[in-house]
Amino acid sequence: MLTLAGFRPRSSNEDQDSEMPNIDDLWDYQPLVRRPGKGTVETEPAEDAWPAHSSAQSPAPTPVPHDTRVFIAPPVVAPPVTPRSIATSVGARSRAILRRGHTLSYVGLFLFTLVLYFRPYELFSALSSLDKLAYWLAIATIAVFIPSQLALEGNLTAFPRSVKLVLFITLAGLLSMITAINKQEAWAEFNDVFIKAVLMFIVMVNVVRTERRLTLLLYVTLAVTFLLSFNALSDYRTGNFTVEGYRIKGLLGGMFGNPNDLALHFVTMAPLALTMMVISRRLIVKIVFLITTILIVAGNVVTYSRGGFLGLMVTALVLAWKLGRHHRAMLAIVGPVVLVAFMVLAPGNYGRRLLSIFVPGLDTMGSASSRQEILNRSIIVSLRNPITGIGMGNFHTVSLRETVTHNAFTQISAEMGIAALIAYMMFLTGPIMRLRRIERNTMESPPDRRYYYQSIGLQASLVGYMVSAFFAAVAYQWYAYYLVAFAVCLSRMYDSDHAHEASQKVRPS
Repeated sequence: MLTLAGFRPRSSNEDQDSEMPNIDDLWDYQPLVRRPGKGTVETEPAEDAWPAHSSAQSPAPTPVPHDTRVFIAPPVVAPPVTPRSIATSVGARSRAILRRGHTLSYVGLFLFTLVLYFRPYELFSALSSLDKLAYWLAIATIAVFIPSQLALEGNLTAFPRSVKLVLFITLAGLLSMITAINKQEAWAEFNDVFIKAVLMFIVMVNVVRTERRLTLLLYVTLAVTFLLSFNALSDYRTGNFTVEGYRIKGLLGGMFGNPNDLALHFVTMAPLALTMMVISRRLIVKIVFLITTILIVAGNVVTYSRGGFLGLMVTALVLAWKLGRHHRAMLAIVGPVVLVAFMVLAPGNYGRRLLSIFVPGLDTMGSASSRQEILNRSIIVSLRNPITGIGMGNFHTVSLRETVTHNAFTQISAEMGIAALIAYMMFLTGPIMRLRRIERNTMESPPDRRYYYQSIGLQASLVGYMVSAFFAAVAYQWYAYYLVAFAVCLSRMYDSDHAHEASQKVRPS
């Protein structure tokens, strides 16, 4: 029996076996077997592509010499092209559906995140002996993740651009130790903080591959933010000012102890709380997220952080511009009114502290002028040490009064070099570009409502981080790595979902 090259007979149960279960009901996605050919999708001819000749309908064909037989393939009719099919075909051609797995790795990641943010050994004195719990959870998670990833994907990690950039920054950190002023301090900064953030970032990118997993991690981060903002307001109300005589301190230590770092965290969480409120369908959940958003904004104010205020204003502008795209003229009128009301309702001396951004003499503590001097010094150090910097955690040795840079970007350039700064900027801005693509593709798609709002919320959070990080030395802390990981995971899930849709469309019914 002669067959046309490239076509294969269809088995009676092939269509049934190739059907995929509803991925919305699973924690993980089913694998998609790539079709042969780069950038193509294999299709099969329709059942009536070749006319069937039976003896009852027509006489047997006259034998033809072997060397004169000619076969002409019938034209393959392509499916109709629509804007939706164009958008989804990108994922079908270049992405594979995320495979099932990493359940144990995710459990470890979830527990690590819970301990990292809530720091139970600080909340409860009885648990003070567990101050290394996060460290051991990270070790256990990585120990489970590595063999699972090798068995599942055949590699140590997926390699989206963000992973490549963070690995380059890690290499820059290692190279900075060669020329570091104090090599022990450089190693301590690398080993105690930075490398943990990098490793768990890579774990998160590979493990968080379903909506449920991402949502649970967001719930953890928003829950601790609720607790921190509530405590900030409580301390302000009771006059518990432990910083500079008029500023509150975070309930938890680590990256929440300093009021400026606490304000930066509030800036990054406010857009996520607001978009989770919009996405939620249950009224009680909406109310909880609305209260959380209000508490976060109020908690930001009582930190008296100027960088926190600027970050909050920028995130508000991003959210207003994107969510109110059909009412921008009205927003241009309402926005200034809301800002004036905000300043009127703000606590005493808040406006004076904000004005010190432009008039340093209004700052009675002199921190504004001091930070300007430190910024200038960090830029000079960066220009004098452009290749590998002066070593991670070493800036205080050349700074004024042993202070840090108070700027995440010059912290990177001064301590690790200009190339590391460029990579860090790309690490922060790259996910925003991908989130904008998701936003555009889902703007008019009700089934993708969650992707639409989460992409906007994460964009605002990342922009807010970049603004507030200009006033805080937090380049090695967890803030950015969790945000970027959330963005990368959302992008991978979006591509996977639409690759699944496209694969179903190209299969004959």
